[in-house]
Amino acid sequence: MSEFEFDRLLDAVQAAIAPAPQEDFLTYQMTSRLPSRAANDNDNEKPWGLIPFPDGWYATC
Repeated sequence: MSEFEFDRLLDAVQAAIAPAPQEDFLTYQMTSRLPSRAANDNDNEKPWGLIPFPDGWYATC
């Protein structure tokens, strides 16, 4: 295989795996009036109850 053929092969492979150009699908700015809550935000809920360990299990802190 000549260098020219190798370069053509590389160009063909690069064109085949290149991502297709995409238009901007977001036509408006996304806004939210409410601030996002953290995943561990329990301020508005009751505290979690005690979940006992199974028999034979122990925990230390």
